[in-house]
Amino acid sequence: MTEPAGALIVPIAHIHTDFPAKFGLPRQSGLVPGLEGMIVFEPAYREPEALRGLEGFSHLWLIWQFSQSICKEWSPTVRPPRLGGNKRVGVFASRSPFRPNSLGLSCVKLESVDPCHPDLGPVIYVSGIDMMDGTPIFDIKPYVPHGDSRPEAKGGFSAQVKDYELEVEFPRKWLALIPEEKREALTQALAQDPRPAYQKDPGRIYGFAFAGLEIQFTVEGKLLRVRKVENR
Repeated sequence: MTEPAGALIVPIAHIHTDFPAKFGLPRQSGLVPGLEGMIVFEPAYREPEALRGLEGFSHLWLIWQFSQSICKEWSPTVRPPRLGGNKRVGVFASRSPFRPNSLGLSCVKLESVDPCHPDLGPVIYVSGIDMMDGTPIFDIKPYVPHGDSRPEAKGGFSAQVKDYELEVEFPRKWLALIPEEKREALTQALAQDPRPAYQKDPGRIYGFAFAGLEIQFTVEGKLLRVRKVENR
């Protein structure tokens, strides 16, 4: 079967965030409101007129690529972390990054629009992101409350697992190394428990990169302790 004409899509922009790698990222958008991103358009799409009227919306849909999880072959079932990584569901019943087309969908808050950045052309600033630095974006659409909001919607297996947040213990000597404007977002991200669902070793030291720093931590029960912060 041949692919239909026009099936090829290309990035219109890339988002820049404080996470250079996947580990540590929130599992979906909106969980960490303080995490911010800057959307920079590719030269062919740096047209301020394309953003006319965007400032009237509070939230946006971003269609993007799981650029670090592209698979040559796909599997019809996956193991969602939300189910502990030990139960399989259909890939189309999940938000797994391992999909036939490796596409992601995120609802983010629109913070501001700069139509004429001196070096980058039009730039969009958003928050509540769940994407790593450099993620390709294929499309941007406004979130329309009367059409997009479905309060009566069912959550499937995701509703069966109770959400929780960890208590974060962040010693002052390490917190002082974090830029003040990024402390809240980092603490929120840590509280979401960045560990893989199948790793619950209380003695293990985990670490991820954030804003040019390496954040190391341990988790015991519902308490996450930051053990070290150092420059990368």
